[in-house]
Amino acid sequence: MPALPAGGPIPGAPDAAAIPRERIEVTTDVLKLVFDTEGGSVIRSEFLRHHEQGHADRPFVLLDTSADRVYQAQSGLIGGPFPNHKAAMKFSGERQLADGTNELVLRFESPEMGGVRLVKTYTLKRGAYVVDVRHEVINAGGQAVNPQLYVQLVRDGNKPAGESSFYSTFTGPAFYTEAKKFQKVDFSDIEKGKADFVTASPDGWVAMVQHYFASAWLLPTGTAHDNFARKVDSNLYAAGMIAPVGEVAPGASRAVATRLFVGPQEEKMLEGVAPGLELVKDYGWLTILSKPLYWLLDQLHGFIGNWGWAIVALVVLLKIAFYWLNAKAYASMAKMKAISPKVTALRERLKDSPQQMQMEMMRIYREEKVNPMGGCLPIMIQIPVFIALYWVLLSSVEMRGAPWILWIKDLSVRDPYFILPVVMTMSTLLQTALNPAPPDPMQAKLMWFMPLAFSVMFFFFPAGLVLYWITNNILSIAQQWIINTRMGVPPQFNLPKFS
Repeated sequence: MPALPAGGPIPGAPDAAAIPRERIEVTTDVLKLVFDTEGGSVIRSEFLRHHEQGHADRPFVLLDTSADRVYQAQSGLIGGPFPNHKAAMKFSGERQLADGTNELVLRFESPEMGGVRLVKTYTLKRGAYVVDVRHEVINAGGQAVNPQLYVQLVRDGNKPAGESSFYSTFTGPAFYTEAKKFQKVDFSDIEKGKADFVTASPDGWVAMVQHYFASAWLLPTGTAHDNFARKVDSNLYAAGMIAPVGEVAPGASRAVATRLFVGPQEEKMLEGVAPGLELVKDYGWLTILSKPLYWLLDQLHGFIGNWGWAIVALVVLLKIAFYWLNAKAYASMAKMKAISPKVTALRERLKDSPQQMQMEMMRIYREEKVNPMGGCLPIMIQIPVFIALYWVLLSSVEMRGAPWILWIKDLSVRDPYFILPVVMTMSTLLQTALNPAPPDPMQAKLMWFMPLAFSVMFFFFPAGLVLYWITNNILSIAQQWIINTRMGVPPQFNLPKFS
């Protein structure tokens, strides 16, 4: 792979003072972008329809160039002393999307370097987070040239501000190819030289991913290119693609049409931008379950109009779908509860003969036709579905700023008054009390400690996740209560004994 510019002076470049450096701010109805005339790079982006959490008056910033963050979209030419992302460029064009127009066009043109001029034309469209970027190579020299175009996303290795320490989301580069699909690359692997991704492909894209938002460079369909990920500085990393421009004869020009996506991870929108781009909304290994769950959640929201109630409705539908599976589990638990007095008496009588006690317990299970694992297996089968739903709720940018009722103004942040986590803890303990107590005292104690420890984490989880878990708990308690009553095993609370 040809060497990329490291940021030093460009051979044959004119005095940068001849073209004054300037920051160009342009605005559409959804985006505010800041460009640097050094290289014509995008150095800042603001989303006018998405705000900083807790600050409704501040648009969310993704790309940035400040003391706290370096995150830019750059491009240029290699293969000679040609214009790259450090070249001084001259700007022309509009800075504001005018009323009644659907496009905003701006142009950056470099001086001649190595006999070549590079013209970058950015076209921003109303309502779109995709920017068309045309790279035109003009051969102003006397010899044919054969440059290559590189596009890259440069970012520091720090996590996004405000990220929770109680759950982790991926931040870093990602590549997509039809052959290997979605490949995430950790900054630490780039640092160690162990990054694993497809380095040459006839298709695909490169992205920089973080929770809820992403940026991506997209080449024309079928463009063969090389992928790269490298460390630029002490805490600065670049991921990008290199594609041939083709030979450009003296006096001729050749253009490559690329696209730059900078926006929220709205799944339906991403699907329409490029194949596989929706995978930047990372569900992990449960994508096959998470995608249909998100589709169903989105359909419910379209009908109900409130994401909180859509979450409740989705959990209700899942409970209906798994009703008979849950019924088997709770029926098995009810049988275990019915024979619990016999097992307890047996353990007390044969406590000094463990082997005989085990044999007698197995005899009771056979006679009563009870499977001690019967209550666990049906629930275990459902766990992947509910983990997949967890990732749907955690990953969906639609939850940001989405209210539910009363004090819940944003489902993507924790309950400000901790009311939902308290209700969730109480429902978890109630559900535990309704389950048959394990015959082993140590297991019985753990049965109470685990829900309490699990509940503590939910005090710091987003309200949408806690709402989903509360709904699941309440429906499970109701179903367990009904089944126990039908089987003639009156519901009773098995309180812990820690003596």
